[in-house]
Amino acid sequence: MQTTHKIPPQSGDSDESADARAALARMISRYAPHDGLFDLPLPGVHLLRTSTRETNPTRAVTKPGMCIIAQGAKRVLIGQDVYDYDNSRMAVYSTEVPVSAKIVKASVAEPYLCLIVDIEPQKLAALTMKAFPNGVPRVQHPRALFIGKANPKIVEAGTRLLELLAQPKEAEFLQPLIIDEIFIRLLRSDIGTLVAQIAAADSSLQRISKAISWIREHFKEAMKVEELAALSNMSVSAFHTHFKTVTRMTPLQFQKELRLHEARQMMLTQMMDVSTACMYVGYSSVSQFSREYSRLFGVPPSKDARSHLAVN
Repeated sequence: MQTTHKIPPQSGDSDESADARAALARMISRYAPHDGLFDLPLPGVHLLRTSTRETNPTRAVTKPGMCIIAQGAKRVLIGQDVYDYDNSRMAVYSTEVPVSAKIVKASVAEPYLCLIVDIEPQKLAALTMKAFPNGVPRVQHPRALFIGKANPKIVEAGTRLLELLAQPKEAEFLQPLIIDEIFIRLLRSDIGTLVAQIAAADSSLQRISKAISWIREHFKEAMKVEELAALSNMSVSAFHTHFKTVTRMTPLQFQKELRLHEARQMMLTQMMDVSTACMYVGYSSVSQFSREYSRLFGVPPSKDARSHLAVN
């Protein structure tokens, strides 16, 4: 059953919030002058610009990170859950997870503009201890995506972060301070308790993330759920429940999607043929691989590869 999380725009948007988003939009436009994903000289900082609404979703595997939309709106699907949000909100991905996403509000005149800041769990853990000196409150059902209000102070910090691109001598020293500020403010925001679960020792999210990391590193191998449950220090039934709560899919479904994403990446970027990609990611049957690839991406792998070559 599909669940839709329609995140309404904030009512009574303040001048401070509007001004902060406009300033961030100008900075993103400067350093993302055309459509695309830009990896900046600032480690762990990226920009995304899109000037058209997408009719077909893009499938990808996210990494832990924070997204600040300066302009436009987006729809994200994780399993059967649908999230709609715009530039009045911030999104935080708590772990690696396959998603389907599309830009639902963008134009040439007002493109979709987004700042992405990677989350380093170890660094976040140190900040979490300071933000929650008496311990992090337990959360019953943490998920892979949290959405909260776009705090203008965080948006302003994002703008100052991008301003460092014009100050390379200072950037090395100031970037860590601004990143810390962003995440401290995030930990003190309306979704701070949820964000803290990413790094809180022994939280169910942190334990499931450990299992996800194992699957990510060993996605080609045969997987035993009992071993993943032991790695997560959970019973098999509890592991299944918590894993599906976070990712909205079973461990085997998760592994399958990782394999298919990796195969697609190898075919489109390394010119790998279908049979080789199939075997590379751990499939033993090309026909099964083709069926599951078509089901996920909506097109057979051979046709997908040819279409990509024609465009490029």
